[in-house]
Amino acid sequence: MEKGRLYIRNAVILALVNILLRGAAVSFNGYVSGKIGAESMGLFTLVMSIYGFAVTLATSSVHLAAVRLTAERCARLVGADTASYRKTVRQILWAVCRYSLLFGCGAAALLFSLSRPIAQFLLHDLRTLSSLRVLAVSLPAISISSALNGYFTGMRKIGKNAVMTLFEQAAKFSITATALVCVVPTGSVEYMCLAVVGGSACAEALSLVLAGIFYLTDSRIPKGDRPGREKQILSTGFRDAAAISFPIAVGAYARQGLVTAEHLAIPWGLKRSGATQAEALEAYGVLQGMALPVILFPYAVIGAFTGILIPEVTALDAVGESEKLKKLCGKVLRTAGIFSVLSFFVFFCFADPLGQGIYHSAEAGMYIRRLAFLVPFMYIDTVTDALLKGLGEQLYCMKVNMADAFVSLVLVVILTPTMGLGGYVLSMYACEIMNLGLSVYKLWDRLGTAQEKQKIPGSLQNQGL
Repeated sequence: MEKGRLYIRNAVILALVNILLRGAAVSFNGYVSGKIGAESMGLFTLVMSIYGFAVTLATSSVHLAAVRLTAERCARLVGADTASYRKTVRQILWAVCRYSLLFGCGAAALLFSLSRPIAQFLLHDLRTLSSLRVLAVSLPAISISSALNGYFTGMRKIGKNAVMTLFEQAAKFSITATALVCVVPTGSVEYMCLAVVGGSACAEALSLVLAGIFYLTDSRIPKGDRPGREKQILSTGFRDAAAISFPIAVGAYARQGLVTAEHLAIPWGLKRSGATQAEALEAYGVLQGMALPVILFPYAVIGAFTGILIPEVTALDAVGESEKLKKLCGKVLRTAGIFSVLSFFVFFCFADPLGQGIYHSAEAGMYIRRLAFLVPFMYIDTVTDALLKGLGEQLYCMKVNMADAFVSLVLVVILTPTMGLGGYVLSMYACEIMNLGLSVYKLWDRLGTAQEKQKIPGSLQNQGL
């Protein structure tokens, strides 16, 4: 019961923090778009699509390894003494940090060295070169921060993650705003894009410093647990972290590569439909840089619960509590369903005021209304994926997400040259519905299998019957 209350309290804290941050981010996004214009916003969004792939390579799913290893090891340490917790946790952190440093530094070197060909041949705009190089430098910090964030999630110390996120976003907003004041008068699209990405890079570095301080002052004992007297050290090595993260990371590389190709194909398709380079960037910026962040705003609440749901599901599955697990999953999905439907009605009914109030753009309001019907599918799919990952089905999630990204890319290439942005919106609906159907089917099957196993006597399970 105490852990249940702790879960709810952590989720509420994280939800409130996320709502505050999402609100500030959307407002700041409106400020930035007003300062730099739709064309610069489109250019910035294109740069971030490349950056998204680089971050995927740098983190290589280390967050999941940190969450699962911490939650699983600590669940097995119940009754152990303080020294056992400390030594076990130290090994976990050393393993995930070595993994994250390897991929973080490798991704940084790769992006920096390839920044010119990427700007010239993929983005077709050398104004993005300086932004890509600045973002490359921030990748190692992002990778280590992801590992530490996963550690605090697995330890149920959500408050530290919340403070880190608040600090990072505050630093990002203040640094970016200051930089924009300096460069906007120049009218340079390149420098305006650089100011926005530079603020993010500086904030990542500052966030890593704070995360390090929090770890050094941490008790190394999960919140809600009490150490006992038993001595029990569970070893963890680099291979343990890699065994969880790398198979998922490979799938993430492929999926993010497909997503990046899809985002690059959108302006290409718009130009094939008759738009100029500037018009294509403006239309892309309105949809991806303005309308979509508003649609994703309620993820502030969904993300709060799914972020700490994985270790709870992992712990219940590890000790064979299939009945409790099934009830938890049912409750979470019902709550997500109600919340997503309410969110849909808000976006559909208030699309125009949101577009005008945040971005002073009727076009942004139009796309918010078009995307509103997608909200229930997106939100429930996110929750279902979190439940599956907690059950160790990350490989299945990877395969489904890869299929989603591939189909989406094919549809964008086929539809946008003839239908414009409407073709891209249609591809989003088709792929999200497919993704949700496959994920729900797998979750239903997985929970049914776990319940059947619990009914089998332990002696028969040991015999493999």
